[in-house]
Amino acid sequence: MKQQLLLLEDVDGLGRKGEVVSAKPGFVRNFLLPRHMAIIASSNTLRKQERLREEREKQAVIDRQESELLAKQLEGVILEIKVKVDPEGHMYGSVSAFDVLHLFENQGFKIERKFIQLNRPIKETGLHKISLKLKEGILAICQLKIIPEGMVAAGIEAVAAPIPTEESKES
Repeated sequence: MKQQLLLLEDVDGLGRKGEVVSAKPGFVRNFLLPRHMAIIASSNTLRKQERLREEREKQAVIDRQESELLAKQLEGVILEIKVKVDPEGHMYGSVSAFDVLHLFENQGFKIERKFIQLNRPIKETGLHKISLKLKEGILAICQLKIIPEGMVAAGIEAVAAPIPTEESKES
């Protein structure tokens, strides 16, 4: 049986601060209550609801302004990462959301990992669009350039290979 809760903080996939929501008992007992993210709704706690909603509305305005500013800053950003590739140009690994997060941090942006909308790791070199879903649903798009590190070596090996001459063709 689901329990009625008053959220003290925003919880992804459940609700926002000040909302009364219902959740499964295990989620409530093991996650929400120990982390003080919610309290069980009763007549006393429902009085807090209006105050929490007002706080959430004020915070939403601040979050929206910060997200819009960050989205404008990210608009023209091109992140670059070098990866190792085999002689055919296939990547040995992949570029994950965690790697993208480190690239943002190296450029001085404070972004949370959950903002990066990457369904699966990128396994191809080239230019890729990375979408970010910031606070309050603000979307930002930047570009990620995956540069193959081993392509120069692979290119040299291809050039160094013996070129067939007319004498070798005849024999």
